[in-house]
Amino acid sequence: MSLIRHALTRASTASRALSSQSTCTAPTSFSTFAPLLESSSNSSVPAKKDQARDLAAEQRARQSEPVAADVLSDAPAELRQRAVRIFKPTKTANSSGKAGTNVWRVDFDIMQGSGRWENPLMGWASSADYMQALHIKFKSKDDAIHFCEKQNWPYFVQEPHAPRIPPKSYAANYAYSDKKLRIHQTK
Repeated sequence: MSLIRHALTRASTASRALSSQSTCTAPTSFSTFAPLLESSSNSSVPAKKDQARDLAAEQRARQSEPVAADVLSDAPAELRQRAVRIFKPTKTANSSGKAGTNVWRVDFDIMQGSGRWENPLMGWASSADYMQALHIKFKSKDDAIHFCEKQNWPYFVQEPHAPRIPPKSYAANYAYSDKKLRIHQTK
């Protein structure tokens, strides 16, 4: 508040200097700006002397309802019509490790008529779809959904399939069975 008063005081002295040289009229005292300051003060922010702000409650209130960010971004309008897929990636087929499968990913669907072609010089696959390489990772499904709603992107969630692992035991390799004998070749 003191910065505003300081700026208004400097503005009023500057306007007095200008008014002496020209015929324009400008307010010359702080009292003319006082009603503007009182009406423009933010009533949701309590004064320091009255009570302390509950920052956690304010943050929860801001995050509870997403505000569309696409209004402020310079993204092309066709991005708003493309659906995105929210999914949990599976492990790669050529390894038994599960690294990278504990996150949720957002991918754009393949654009119809994206004009895929093969590069004649190198033989690489090319495309006119500039969003096909965009992969955004999130810690949870809710975070990914919140981000898509904030960007105003249409989305669908692909739930992960639970792997079916049959029960196994080492002793079952040596269990007696009256069926045909299984012979394990070692070499």
